[in-house]
Amino acid sequence: MWHRLVDLFTSLKLTIICLAAAMVLIFAGTLAQVHLGIHEAQQRYFQSLFVWWPPESRGFKIPVFPGGHLIGAVLLVNLIAAHLKRFRLAWRKLGIHLTHAGLIIMLAGGLFTDLFAVESHMQLAGGETKNYSEDGRGMELAVIDVTGSDLDQVTAIPDTVLRHDRTIDYWSLPFRIVVRNFYQNSRLKMLSEAEDGARPIANQGPGAMIAVQPAPRATGVDERDVTSAAIEILPKDGGSLGTWLVSDALGAPQTFSCGGRTWMIALRPARYYKPYSVTLQKFTHEKYAGTDIPKDFSSRVTLIDPERAVNRDVLIYMNHPLRYRGETYYQAGFQKDDSATILQVVHNPSFIAPYVACVIVAAGLLVQFGYHLVGFSRKRKAALA
Repeated sequence: MWHRLVDLFTSLKLTIICLAAAMVLIFAGTLAQVHLGIHEAQQRYFQSLFVWWPPESRGFKIPVFPGGHLIGAVLLVNLIAAHLKRFRLAWRKLGIHLTHAGLIIMLAGGLFTDLFAVESHMQLAGGETKNYSEDGRGMELAVIDVTGSDLDQVTAIPDTVLRHDRTIDYWSLPFRIVVRNFYQNSRLKMLSEAEDGARPIANQGPGAMIAVQPAPRATGVDERDVTSAAIEILPKDGGSLGTWLVSDALGAPQTFSCGGRTWMIALRPARYYKPYSVTLQKFTHEKYAGTDIPKDFSSRVTLIDPERAVNRDVLIYMNHPLRYRGETYYQAGFQKDDSATILQVVHNPSFIAPYVACVIVAAGLLVQFGYHLVGFSRKRKAALA
């Protein structure tokens, strides 16, 4: 049994099956981007163990095809197992060993990047300072205790919790939150502009005058879902503070009182707080003469980290990012009126893996071809002699 298992994971047939499955998965996932969008297709096809059917069902689902994570993991195990089984310590095999080691590092690095890398963005206006970045695809319900004048206590509830849990009870809150409705994507209209018979899903705050309609998921590259939810706030000592509409489309947080304290609620992009701050000093945007095509745009920022006694100016522009504390800041875009810059923030623990893998693979190929070239040259000289 053990020998059969070893033969299975070291088999060349398994390698071919994984590569063929990866080609089919890439083809199907690329076609799915037309209807699902890039990010949703990535999650369903490439960032999962299986492709499920039916995809939207919350009940019974069956796996119909291996996902990107499963194919990549099996291929990685297959490569490591085959290399260990056939490993022979000899100089003439050094190039092959290096090449396989580079491929293993590349596959492992890609898997770790997909599992642990976090992408967000930081939008800064001139002179603005921030110590957090925002996730463009993830939302959170921020419940903020603003009673104190010096410090706000924030309880962040991810949108995945709002989507699956109907009752939310946190020890830091003197009330429970009951999710009455949740919309991954929605359209908001004032009741005066909505269709006849439209009714609000909230009875408190501005949501009492707004009708919410479900909408299909956004699929465009520059489009994003407008997440909305209706939540009822129930104090733990009894009673109800009504049902409130929270939505990414509502500009300002909503305020209420409970337990002798003042609270604010807002549905906003998920935030990742930093132990340092970034201030935009100047944003420069140059265009090609006579056109609106960007020629060059850059951001001069001030990085302040009291913990490490850092206070320095940094110029961020194309192909010249800022790397600090395991995060990389890229110049990603700007507002149309040049009023703000948009920095992409990437936290990737294995960002160095592709560079190391490419160097090792290149060295392995050079050693292997060099070994055969020297051997061929010696045989040629012997034949001529």
